[in-house]
This record gives sequence, C-alpha cells and structure tokens, in this order.
Amino acid sequence: MPLVRIDALRAGSDRLDALGRAVHDALGETIGFPPDDRFQVLVSHDGTSGTLRYDDYLGVQHDDDIVFVAITMRSGRTPEQKRALYRRIAELAHAYAGTEPRNVIISLTENESIDWSFGDGLAQYAPSSSTPG
Repeated sequence: MPLVRIDALRAGSDRLDALGRAVHDALGETIGFPPDDRFQVLVSHDGTSGTLRYDDYLGVQHDDDIVFVAITMRSGRTPEQKRALYRRIAELAHAYAGTEPRNVIISLTENESIDWSFGDGLAQYAPSSSTPG
C-alpha cells in the first residue's frame, strides 16, 4: 500500500525499473513496507508528446535527468521517517539509476484507510459497517 508514480524524461525501461526499485527499497528500509507491497506507475516522457517542466526552485539546479516521485500512503509516519525516506530515495536513485539526488523531486500525500481499495470493489483496510437501507 503505497501507491507510487514515477515520471522521468526520456527514461528507458531499465532506468524506470531502477527508479522503481530505488523507491520500493527505500520505502521498505525507512518505513517498513513488506517486499510484496508494490504498486507503481512508471512513466517516461519523450520530451515531445509528453514532457516535464521544472525550474531551479529554492536554488536547486535541475536538468533533464529530473525525476518526479509521487507517493500516496496512509497517514501516521513521523517527520523523521519522512525525511529518512526522502534521503534514501535520493541515495538509491543515484546508486541504481545514476540520477543525481538534486534531480529527485518527491511529493508525499497521506490519506486514511477508507481511501483504499485493492480490488473487488472493497475497502480492505477499512472496517465494515452496515448502512441503513
């Protein structure tokens, strides 16, 4: 249960796979997600029909190796866990895919148990409740 979306510019399948592994491994190491808890959308933009836009916000110099990582997961992690996650994703993206840490932009969105369905039209994490008919 985190849902991860990774967008990269002109990334081949090997680089996308490496970036996906980097995020997945970092989530396991810093937050404790199990190895089989992988839900990822990996997208490469060709720069023509789809692209990424960025500037050098907050003085961080980005280039065309930029990677956007969006993670959605249930709330409850501490600020320290989140900082460790960001740091580890950047480290592993560099180690696995050669992406400079300055080019890894991460957004984390938290929600509640009722906000998830893993199939069959059920909210598997939320307790069942009967509603008056």
